[in-house]
Amino acid sequence: MMRLKLPNGVTTSEQTRYLASVIERYGEAACADVTTRQNWQIRGVVIGDVPDILEGLKNVGLYSLQSGMDNVRNPVGNPLAGIDPHEIVDTRPYNKALTDYIISNGKGNTSITNLPRKWNVCVVGSHDLYEHPHINDLAYIPATKDGKFGFNILVGGFFSAKRCAEAIPLDAWVPGEDVTLLCKAILETFRDLGYRGNRQKCRMMWLIDELGIEVFRAEVVKRMPNGFLERAAPKDMIDVNWTRREYFGVNPQKQEGLNFIGLHIPVGRLHAPDMYELARIADVYSVSKELRLTVEQNIILPDVPTEKISALLKEPLLQKFSPFPSALMSRLVACTGNQFCGQAIIETKARAKAVTEELERTMEVPRPVRMHWTGCPNTCGQVQVADIGFMGCMTRDANKKVVEGVDIFLGGRIGADSHLGDVIRTGVPCSDVVGVVQEILIEHFGAKRRSNTA
Repeated sequence: MMRLKLPNGVTTSEQTRYLASVIERYGEAACADVTTRQNWQIRGVVIGDVPDILEGLKNVGLYSLQSGMDNVRNPVGNPLAGIDPHEIVDTRPYNKALTDYIISNGKGNTSITNLPRKWNVCVVGSHDLYEHPHINDLAYIPATKDGKFGFNILVGGFFSAKRCAEAIPLDAWVPGEDVTLLCKAILETFRDLGYRGNRQKCRMMWLIDELGIEVFRAEVVKRMPNGFLERAAPKDMIDVNWTRREYFGVNPQKQEGLNFIGLHIPVGRLHAPDMYELARIADVYSVSKELRLTVEQNIILPDVPTEKISALLKEPLLQKFSPFPSALMSRLVACTGNQFCGQAIIETKARAKAVTEELERTMEVPRPVRMHWTGCPNTCGQVQVADIGFMGCMTRDANKKVVEGVDIFLGGRIGADSHLGDVIRTGVPCSDVVGVVQEILIEHFGAKRRSNTA
């Protein structure tokens, strides 16, 4: 598997076509995934081909540098950056600047390649909080201070097998031009002081807890170029009463006559023919020839002229990657699972689709319900932010046979009132999941059983 650096989740038709050519050479065993960090992962790569692939990535403006292990993962931003009529700020320049610093413009930044643990960063650009700032190690929240635009800072959000925590305020504000300087100072604080013993206690929040937020802040200040960091703006720019918008379907952009179309990619999984078709569609219909990846594992096609929409909606690929997905399937997220991941305890992607299809066949659900699947306690599928989350485990069925199962989470929220869900059932055999979730949907989400479903 190869991860990329794909700042803000923006990719071009040329890049998508190249990635398709990489996985195509390995046949049915290879695929690509859209990830919960707004990124591509390509799977099935043969190690001996990696030097050639890396050169090919560079030729289309992509890098795989510092994308795994104890490094900064892909910087996340608003997938509608620059085209959203309601955006607060275009996050693309900030995430590009962060990426250029993190990998030193493609040369590699050895000063931050050996962090105590992996580290996530996002820049928020809209009231919708598509970036999920509360689960990032560093999150930039738009805020003005003394008439100048900048960002208030959250730190410490993370998921792990040992612990999950929401980000907390650093009581700091930086002007837009100092985004990278602050990121560098925080990373160097984590690098220099972070715990490197027990791998389950090495994320940055453990350091914040050990030092206390004010001492942690003071250490960050020491590493700022001028030894100064302003206190937070009294209020950020996020409208806490904002209703989070869906990006599926056809939506007008801020640019008159152009539209973005949100496409549902079931559990984020694509194969080479899919990617070739997406690249062709971007070439034919998008003025910018771009695709935007989302943290919900979907894809947005931007910059489509109004007069091309009718033809676009007739494209055969949009039968598979629908702009108008069903209520439960549209919010489905799943990690890689044990098909490819050595840490996953259970298979996730195919099972998540099958369970959701059965729920849609048998249940009437009055509103969308976000369901996330993760194969192990590392929770790459982010089950704690889902309405209903499924974390893989081994358990015993009614006959005491050891089988694949899940722990079930309930009550996660995203947005301005974000909240991590709680475990409500443990060790549920996967064969029993549909029945258990049917009852959860009835009790907590107002669902009803469909009549005449055998």
